[in-house]
This record gives sequence, structure tokens and C-alpha cells, in this order.
Amino acid sequence: MISTKKLKKVYRTEEVETTALNEVDVTIKQGEFVSIMGPSGCGKSTLLNILGLIDSPSGGEYHFLDHEVSRYSERQRSQLRKNNIGFIFQSFNLIDELTVFENVELPLIYTKVGSRERKKRVDEMLEKMNMMHRRNHFPQQLSGGQQQRVAVARAIVNNPKLILADEPTGNLDSANGNDVMKTLVHLNNDGATIIMVTHSQYCAEFGNRIIRLLDGQVVTENIINKQFL
Repeated sequence: MISTKKLKKVYRTEEVETTALNEVDVTIKQGEFVSIMGPSGCGKSTLLNILGLIDSPSGGEYHFLDHEVSRYSERQRSQLRKNNIGFIFQSFNLIDELTVFENVELPLIYTKVGSRERKKRVDEMLEKMNMMHRRNHFPQQLSGGQQQRVAVARAIVNNPKLILADEPTGNLDSANGNDVMKTLVHLNNDGATIIMVTHSQYCAEFGNRIIRLLDGQVVTENIINKQFL
């Protein structure tokens, strides 16, 4: 599903050049659950943004779903992204002015799904996340755990092939964090490919494999025997 070869990302200002990724080679097969770990500033989020087609690399190759996308324009990346990738963020990134239902509905509007089908799919997702009773509430009326469940529902309502999660439990207590991780495992068991950035060894071990970065480079890769669920 995903492969990179000598992937580089360099940020330049007039005075400073910073290498965020330095010739990174990764391969991720369809159906994997891969955790990316490393200290702050090691390139984890930069790599996730490139894999999610939010950003483009400075050099190297990136193959996604049999497309070499490293030189795609923003418009091309956007088209491929909205039809294939769902995002879960640490800060939830819900829109305060929209209800729970409307937040989850947004990706379906972007992909021009009809209103009747949108309602059906949003209701199904809210039932799955146990949030139907909150469908008309606004994000600020929800707990952190509830907001993250809404964010997960929004990420998967389009049945994406790839789910990218950036510190999805970072703003949650242990109980709600555990619920989110179990949800990700269930989604993976249902066939979704998941790439998750995390600082937590405990959360990382919900996946099949851990990739560790340091100074913009892959330093280790370890297979994990699943201990959960």
C-alpha cells in the first residue's frame, strides 16, 4: 500500500536549513497497524503529514496505492487524500459551530455523497461509536473522550483505506485512551490499514509493528505480538 525510498524533507529559511526527514525508507502493507515512535522533533509528524498527502517531500519517492505521488500538486494530493485517507488528531479538530452529526457528515459532503446516504452512514457511525444520543450536541458540550469518538467516526465514515492517527490518546485519560485504542484495533481487524504516531509504548504495542525514528531517520523496526483483544 505504501512505500518510500530515500524520502527527505528539508525546511529552509533565509538563515537556517533543518532536515526533518533524512532518506527514510518504509514499507507498509495493506491491513497493517504500524506505530511510529521517537522523541519530540525526530520527524514523526512530518512523516505522517507526507504519508497523509498533507505535505510533499523535498526529495525521494513515495508510492501510495500504486501511484508515485511525491511530485503531486496540492490538488492531486487532495483528490487522492479525500477518497482514501481518514485522520484522527490529538486535538480532535472538530468544528465548534457544527453539531456532532454535522462534523461527522463533512467528509461525505466533500466526496459528494447524497443527503439520504449521508444520513444513513452518519447514523451508523454514531451508533458504532455509541454517540447517537449526542448527535445534536456541539463539541464543547462533550467530554474529551466523547470528542475523540466523534473524531474517529468522522475519520472512518468514508470507509478509508488508510487511517492516520497522530497521538490519538494524547489528550485523554487512561480509560478513554484505552477505548480509543480498542476502537483502532477493531477497525484494523475489519481491514483498515492504520499508521499511528505515539509517545506511549503501551499504545504502540496495540499495533503489529513499531518503527522508531531518531533525527529524521529510521533506527529500528520491531514486530509486535498482539497482547490485546
